[in-house]
Formats: sequence, structure tokens, C-alpha cells
Amino acid sequence: MSVIQQIRDKAAWLVFGLIALSLLGFLAMDAFVGRNRLFGGNSNIIGRVNGKDIEYPKFQELVEAMESQYKAQGYPVNDMMSQNIRSQVWDQLVQDDILDKIYQKTGIEVSDKELNDMLAGPNPVQGIRQSFTDKKTGIFDAQAAASTINQLRTIYKGNKKTDNNYTNAKRFFEELQPQWIKDREREKYLSMLSNSAYMPKWMAEKMISDQSQVSSISYVNTPYSTISDSAVKVTDEEINSYVQTHKEQYHQDESRSIAYVSFSAAPTSNDSAAVLKQITDLKPEFDTTHSIENFIARNGSDMEFSNMYYPKSKIQVPDKDSIFALPKGGVFGPYRDASDYVLAKKIDEKIMPDSVRARHILIATIDPKTGEQTMEDSIAKRKIDSIKTLIDNGAKFEDLALKLSDDEGSKIKGGDLGYFTSGTMVKEFNDFCFDGKKGDKKIIKTQFGYHYIEITDQKNFEPAYKIAYMAKKIEASSATDDAASGLASQFAGESRNATAFDANIKKSNYQKLLAQDIQPTASAITGLGTNRQLVKWIYDDKTSLGDVSEPYSVGDKYVVAILTEINKEGTMAAAKARLSVEPILRNQKKADLIIKKIGSANTLDAVSKATNEPVLKADSISFASPFIPNVGQEPKVIGASFDKQLQGKPASGPISGNGGVFVIKVENISAKSNPGADAEELRKGQQQQEARLVSYRALEALKKTAKIKDNRSKFF
Repeated sequence: MSVIQQIRDKAAWLVFGLIALSLLGFLAMDAFVGRNRLFGGNSNIIGRVNGKDIEYPKFQELVEAMESQYKAQGYPVNDMMSQNIRSQVWDQLVQDDILDKIYQKTGIEVSDKELNDMLAGPNPVQGIRQSFTDKKTGIFDAQAAASTINQLRTIYKGNKKTDNNYTNAKRFFEELQPQWIKDREREKYLSMLSNSAYMPKWMAEKMISDQSQVSSISYVNTPYSTISDSAVKVTDEEINSYVQTHKEQYHQDESRSIAYVSFSAAPTSNDSAAVLKQITDLKPEFDTTHSIENFIARNGSDMEFSNMYYPKSKIQVPDKDSIFALPKGGVFGPYRDASDYVLAKKIDEKIMPDSVRARHILIATIDPKTGEQTMEDSIAKRKIDSIKTLIDNGAKFEDLALKLSDDEGSKIKGGDLGYFTSGTMVKEFNDFCFDGKKGDKKIIKTQFGYHYIEITDQKNFEPAYKIAYMAKKIEASSATDDAASGLASQFAGESRNATAFDANIKKSNYQKLLAQDIQPTASAITGLGTNRQLVKWIYDDKTSLGDVSEPYSVGDKYVVAILTEINKEGTMAAAKARLSVEPILRNQKKADLIIKKIGSANTLDAVSKATNEPVLKADSISFASPFIPNVGQEPKVIGASFDKQLQGKPASGPISGNGGVFVIKVENISAKSNPGADAEELRKGQQQQEARLVSYRALEALKKTAKIKDNRSKFF
């Protein structure tokens, strides 16, 4: 990672940015109101929320900003991560639009006084607090925060775009401050919802009373399994009728399903042996070479050479103790590290701190964004020399950093970069900070310009190692890949419809696999892997039911798929709902047959005789638990067990439960002592739990009532 990147990582303004990026979902972006319509020619409208268009360029800008945030923190932004980020941005924008309208209706706003408190009051927003809190004392410097913000306000109002700080000022007042305001509005709204949750004390007392109840029953259970499934039929009409009565429960999003056959292109044992031989053959030269970096580059190692020392505690590789024990210049391996064969050469070792804190003043010679030269090298050198002279003569480091440093991130904090670990900075910067000692100052030249650096702290000294790795990935050979690709192509060519697809599976004894309910914006398919192009084929306007794909490479296999199902958003059709609805309706019909068999029997013995099922007992049934020992979850039966009107009666009527039809006799209802029960404590706990849920439920309810058009699948 470059020094400029590290500077940004540690600087106040990036802290602001990271916080702001995490709040994107709660911001109203007026710039997202597009002029194009969703279905117009070359429209760049990626979706619409309550009539407000979301334009693709602006949406992608936010996605890229969040991707940059993850990269800055060291996360790999692969296809799956990119898809997750796009989903986050989309969900956040939907929430944003919905909540903006709520704020207007409820009159929620942030006053000027409240804003001032957020920025420089006793309880500032997180970004401000982190930037102006002394790390040693933990005390927030409100005066410094107010002074800095006032400076930025003056620069912003002056509109001097040539001022080095104008970009920061503009960003603060046009991006960060509005975002914090929106976040506070959201906080107020959710707090209002949470405070609406209430449980009266009498209800808590009733819950304690109910939970202390116990009963004993005798019962006859006639399981539904006593009637064969083939004895009852469930029609599509019956399923549709049930679904229409329970629409909310059987609502479906747009999705499609496929069946597929996969052809493995994973490395074979021969491929692995070939890679092992290849790296074993390199060991003698790796052992004797004096040009490690050239050797690794020339032989194409999958692990780049790093000419850095890394603390022992930070090195996490297999057989690390054996590597540490090597003499200088010794080689260990080959050994297996995940999907690589590796040789490790210990170049050097020494005692080093695991982290350093430093501050610096940068006189930049290039623009870090474009790479273009911004200042002659000789001029920059004279400027940094002058700065060193001023500091040597008593000038304050932090004052000169604020006025003269070209690092827009750290200058606001007097050049302080905070603590960083070895390997974080560019080599020249890193070497000085970790090879020097606390208090050392020096001018260092890097690819970004000239830095005047002071080491302000070092901590956690331990052994550190410089190790070179020669790694070769175990990959499928071209022959292995060609064989899998050839089989997949042959199968696809011979299976151009559903009949041929199934026939060729049977003929070749392949395994037919299913992937169901694939969403239009998905990049990964559950059980299969990541391939956005396959999903795009599944949703292509030209792809119809029964169409067979060409082979797609997914991970270490080739896949040939057939489209088996198209589900439009709305209420499920009978075919889709049958899997979950049919058992319910079948048991209802079985219950009717069992009840008919019970007939007029009004004692447990008579019911037992009619159904040929034994009379059983269940003692100490708890009202707080829906379970009957040795039976299972039967809430209806539990409820009837505490019906005092059934006490003294020879038997209840038939109860259609989850696993069968029950007839019960309530033998006794009593209460057990519960001296530890505290109604007030229970009331508070239940109220807090409800407060946590109410915000989520409210947002979900608002999303259901919003008019949302999601067209992302057309763009990605």
C-alpha cells in the first residue's frame, strides 16, 4: 500500500469519509433524480423508488466509492463482494427515499444548535470525535474541532478553488455535513419508533402467572401417518384457494430455476505432481541465487517478493516455526500452502517494533490521482530543507504541517499518521520508521515527493523476519481443462432440448443437479458458484423454458444448464406452492377422516377403541412450552390442556394438531412456585426486545408499501 494511501487511512478526513460511506443508505441524493425514463431507448436509469429515478452513473459512483473503502482496509473486492456492495447501496438508497418522506410528514429535522453540538459539542458525531480525541488521554478537544471547522467554513465561503484546502472544505460542507444531518434524522425517527414500544405491568404479571401453570392430561393421539398419503388427493384448485387466502405468506419475488450438469476441471493428481516437480527443480537455484527478487520475478511466483521485515506474530504460514529456525539464507520446502506449493528462504532477521507512530510533512512532486508531476524535484527538495531548518530553529512541527504539507489528510492533525505496522508504507518511509528509534527525524524521498518524518513512538518489540517465497499454484493443466470443456461442449451440443438433456444424462450416467429461485441480480448460484454471465443467460429475454445453455466456466468446473422454471413477482402458482401447501391440506383431509372414524365416542377408552390407539398420559405440561413429551410441538393441544372448562369432563372434542388428531382429558391444572420471577424486570426486558424489533418491522413495512422498480439486472 502506498504512503499516500496510508496517510489517508490514518487521516481525519478519511475517518470522516469511512463514516460517511457507511451511512450512504440513509442519505437523500437529489442528484439521483434522473430525467430519463426507465424504458426509454438508451436509458441509464437503473431503477425507480416512489417515482424517483436512480441513474446508473451516480449509482456506480457510490458503488466504486464503497469498493475503494473496502480495498483501503485490505479486503479483496471480488465478484461476490462487488455484488454485495451493489446490494448494500441499492437497499440503502431505497431506505433513504422512503425515510425522507417520513421526515417531512413527521416534522423531523436537525436545528442549527443541534448541528453545532454534533460537530463541536460534548457528544459529537463519531467521525469528528475520532479525529479530535487525544489517543493518550482519550479526551475530545472540542475547541480544536470548532477551530478547524471554522477555518474550513472560511475557505469554503471564500470559494478560492486554488486554495489547497478548498477540496476538503467543499467536501465537508457539501457531502459530510449533510450526511451527518440525515443520519441524525434517521436516528430520531428510529428512536421515536423504539420509544413507542410499551408493555404494561399487568401484562408482565399475567405472563408470569401463565408461565407458572402446569397441567396433567390423559390423551389419545391418532397420527396422520396412520392414513396413507395415497388415500387423499390435493388438487391444484385447492392449493390455489389456500394460497389466495394466505397471500402474504406465499408472496414470491421474481426468480428462475435451472437444472444443470457439471464437468470437473479441477487439477488432477498428475497436475499436482507436475507442479511439485516444477518447484522442486527450482530449489537448487533458489538456494544459491544472490538476486532473490529477479529470481522470483523471472520464475513467476504466485507470491510477490516483499523486501520488508515482518514481526513474528504477524507471519501466518504453514511450517512457520521450521522457517524461523532456518539459518540466514536457508531454504525450507516445498510445502503445501492451500492451493500452492511453496519454497521459503529466510533472508534476514532482527528485533523490531510491531507498530510505529509517526508524523510527517509532505512536499509532493506528483498528483497521486493522475501520476502527473506537480513540482520540480529540486524545488521540492529546497522547500523540505527549509521546513527542516525552521523546525530545528524552534518552529512547531504541527503548525508547519497544517500550513505547508501537501498531505490533505494528516495535515489537519499536525501531520500525525497514527500507528501503522510494517509493510503498510512504501519501502523508504517504512524502513526509516522501523529501523530508526523514537525521536529520530529525517528527510526521506519517496515516489510521492519529499517527507520530513519524525518517529513519535514505537511499541511491542519482537523478532522480525525477511522471508522470500517462491510459490506455484496447483492448477489444472490445459489437457485437464480441455477434457472437461470438451465433454461439456459435447453434452451441450447433443442436448438442445429438455428431452435430449434428460436422455443424455441417463445415457452417460451424469448427475442432474438443481439450482432454484435464482434472483435476477445474483452473481452467485447457491450450490454452484459465481458466474454472473450464467445468471444473465438465465434472465436473457431470448431464453425460454426448456432452453439449454452453452458451457459456462464456474470455478473449477464447466456447467451446462437448462431453464426449468420462471417465477414472476406476485402470489405463487399452485405448482410452486405445492411443496409447502400440499402437506398442510393433506393433513387437514386426514384429520377429517380420523374425526369421522372417532365418530360419537365421548370417552378416551371409546376413542382408543375406535382408532386403535392407546390411552397415554402426560404430566407436568408447561403453559410456557408448546411441547408434549415424546410427541412434539403441539400448541393447540397445550392450549386445551389449560382449559378449565374441560376439567371434570370425560374427554374433549377432537383437536387437529401438527402430527395427528388428539382427544384429551384434563386431569389436573395447578401452578408451581416461581419465587425468582420479577414482573418489572420481565416488563423491561420484553419492552426492550420489542423496541429493537419495531424499527426493523417499520422499515420493512414501509418498503412493502413503496413502489420500487429494480432494473439492476440489465446493467450487471
